[in-house]
Amino acid sequence: MAFSNIIFSNPLINVCFISWASAQIIKTILHWFSNGNLNLERLTGAGGMPSSHSALVVSLTIATARIEGFSSSLFAITFAFAAVVMYDAMGVRRAAGEQAKTLNKLITSYQDFWNILKNQPILDFDDDDDGDEDEIEDLDNDVNGISQDKNGRNRKLKEFLGHTPLEVMAGALLGILIAMIYPL
Repeated sequence: MAFSNIIFSNPLINVCFISWASAQIIKTILHWFSNGNLNLERLTGAGGMPSSHSALVVSLTIATARIEGFSSSLFAITFAFAAVVMYDAMGVRRAAGEQAKTLNKLITSYQDFWNILKNQPILDFDDDDDGDEDEIEDLDNDVNGISQDKNGRNRKLKEFLGHTPLEVMAGALLGILIAMIYPL
């Protein structure tokens, strides 16, 4: 039997995949309508409405309950797993996303300030004529290196990492719906 047949013959894996894919597609469509541009990164990216992580783990939990029963050890494990994943999505990952937004703003502000500062005639970075004319260039490289990759392209920290409680709840409801209608 082929590996793909083994994997996709498992109804728990199927319901998880369908829930995750559905959430990612909905997330991409909602982002398109709210921002006016189709961002295909949203098909695989974290964060946004609804939470695909929540949809996946809740659908796994509900499908496990349907197959094994609510009193089974496997249901208890999936329930605890779902609680940890959803808590993490609203807590740690959301905080990391907020920190990324703040850092991106700080870096942009710092670069803007530096660009204004280096163009002021008041500053004379080489007033001692000792032959070190490259001081300003070194500082410029340090400032630009903060947010550029090795090819000199600007890069930003990913800001879509976590979820609001509403996004987690929407993902959980999607997971419940899919697990309830999927034929087990």
